[in-house]
Amino acid sequence: MTPAVDAALPPAVPADAALGATLDAIPFACAAYSPVDGALRVANRRFLDAFAALPGHDRRDRLLAALDVAATDDGREARAPHSGHWYALHWRPLPLGDATLDLLTAVDISERMQALDSHKHRQDKLLFTSRLMSVGEMAATLAHELNQPLAAIVNYLNGSLRLVGQAGGPVQVERALLAARTQAEHAAAVIARVREFVRAREPRRDAQEMAAIADTVLELLRLEAERQQLRIDLALARDLPAVHADRVMVEQVLLNLVKNGIEAMREVPAAQRELRIEGRVNLDGEVEVRVLDRGGGLSAAQSEQLFSPFFTTKADGLGIGLAICRSIIEYHEGRLFFEPRPGGGSAFCFTLPRAHGRA
Repeated sequence: MTPAVDAALPPAVPADAALGATLDAIPFACAAYSPVDGALRVANRRFLDAFAALPGHDRRDRLLAALDVAATDDGREARAPHSGHWYALHWRPLPLGDATLDLLTAVDISERMQALDSHKHRQDKLLFTSRLMSVGEMAATLAHELNQPLAAIVNYLNGSLRLVGQAGGPVQVERALLAARTQAEHAAAVIARVREFVRAREPRRDAQEMAAIADTVLELLRLEAERQQLRIDLALARDLPAVHADRVMVEQVLLNLVKNGIEAMREVPAAQRELRIEGRVNLDGEVEVRVLDRGGGLSAAQSEQLFSPFFTTKADGLGIGLAICRSIIEYHEGRLFFEPRPGGGSAFCFTLPRAHGRA
């Protein structure tokens, strides 16, 4: 096998077959470049097999530009876009007679990178399972403790409605009692679904319209928004496809995010209290819902810990709401994330898979 040797070497650098033969004896890709103009002078067969398909492999700067290079503590790691292989790159000076070449060694680390990715996937799965177990235990306790008081509240409200009807009480009182009963019944439905979720470990998902889910949430928070003198704008795309989701659980996520947005604007002047719910199909083909407020926003440190269990920015908060919301959304094969809102405020966003094509 004849090594690749450039015949145009300067006189001070011996351009004989000995250097090429030496590089060919090395069990990984090697190439020597001129430190003056960066031109490739000699390379072994493994280097040519790995990089000759890249148009810029014959120049040091063009080779590095063609690779996806990431700096590391002990050198550089790079991905060859044409083959998908990963390489550990190391540059060393190579004294050669009266001149010096820049020697590149490129060790194929594709198997190591695949092993790291597999390990990371397993770690993420274990973390996710652990978080689900914690959330499940917490949800089971809350469901048990809240179920009976909610049933009592509904009974009291039904009794009050009967008394008001018999006495011919004011319409406003009857309307308020009906609204309170609706919210109590919704809370009971949430508790029932949480208990089912904890037992089955799998949400009951089918095709759901985000517009219907958003309307339910807005109706539940209508009185709160009026008390806070706050405007809520619903801006869902007209052709927004149905999502594959458990309705009550997604309602709970959206309810929590909207309530957080309302609370974030308590100190904001009333004229600036604006909350917006947007819905669109993102570039990945998922349905993305965004809840945007005009509150004070979050610092970089707060945003990094935002979804950690028991972290909260509220004086009386427990720090479990967003952690539970994230677990629910991830269980739906989606993502929950935070972004600062341009112009001030916060954007809490989550994605859900489309129902089309799902059983």
